[in-house]
Amino acid sequence: MRFPGIRGFGVLAATALAGGLFTAPVATAATCTISDEMVSAGNYWVTNGTNLDAPDWQNATFHVGNLALVRTTGQSNHKTYPWAQANKYLLPDDPKRPFFPDNQAAGEAYLDLYTYFHPEIPLDSIRTRIRDEVASVQAGHRDYWNYVDALNMAMPSFARMSLIDHDPSYLDAMDQLFRSSEHKLFNEFTGLWYRDARFKGSGVFWSRGNGWALAALTKVLQVLPADDPRRPEYLRVFKKMAATLALVQRRDGFWNSDLLNPWDHGGPEASGTAFFAFGLGWGVNAGILDAARFRPVVDRAWTALSTKALQPNGFVGYVQPVGDRPAAAHATDTAAYGVGAFLLAGQQVALLQGCSAP
Repeated sequence: MRFPGIRGFGVLAATALAGGLFTAPVATAATCTISDEMVSAGNYWVTNGTNLDAPDWQNATFHVGNLALVRTTGQSNHKTYPWAQANKYLLPDDPKRPFFPDNQAAGEAYLDLYTYFHPEIPLDSIRTRIRDEVASVQAGHRDYWNYVDALNMAMPSFARMSLIDHDPSYLDAMDQLFRSSEHKLFNEFTGLWYRDARFKGSGVFWSRGNGWALAALTKVLQVLPADDPRRPEYLRVFKKMAATLALVQRRDGFWNSDLLNPWDHGGPEASGTAFFAFGLGWGVNAGILDAARFRPVVDRAWTALSTKALQPNGFVGYVQPVGDRPAAAHATDTAAYGVGAFLLAGQQVALLQGCSAP
């Protein structure tokens, strides 16, 4: 149906000198195949994927991408709305960790359904969770986002619900949580994020972890008013990340699992690459990033994703398995979050190439 001081930083410079700034030809609208590639990837996952039912962070990431697929191509595999209905639009609940960010990720998918397709659906679960967390932050608890993945799992919902409810306290709490995470995990020298406090000072900067951070900033900047006083800092971090990522991209268009050390689990890795293509692609589309500098980076990334990670049958491979640090990814490795990230990247590349559905 169709719808209306770090050991790896020396490697950074070496990568640039070795060809990290190699340019690729820009695709034209006449050669667009993105819609077919996105539909193929989405259809393969909903037919062959595993553990499809739970409202967990993995499925949430897929469904956010799946709705980007619908908005981009005008085609639907009719899976996200039934998934949300079956879960009664509820977030997972853990009484021992009431504000665990992974358990908030499904809220973003529910919000996409609400915003773009079904304004009648209830948002009570995510609203209650955010209001309770806001109260906790106001009471002085600001360490809930103590691992970089948390930014993507929770931050976008805070921003969007604040606008829906016209409640600035959500943005105030979001900013305090972000600043706490930034202070502990963001490295100003490299412009990259540590996964968590265990890696601080190690020189290990995980690709997908930084992908989560860039995706979160992208999603918040997409909805935050232009005059919001918090916006300049999010934009500063976004641009700083973008500058480093452009330097350390591999010749083949992927990024390494360990961003500044190609000898640590070297080889293609699709999930971090897809999130970077999504964020950088949006930056170019929004006029935030210089197209002459960053468009080739995005084009190379999409070429890598669509010609090597994506198989002819729609299988998206080279997705690093669930983990909290760099690890090898193989052609046979796939996951819901990897497919979701691929679809988000496709959305922005389609816009760049003029391939989106009207």
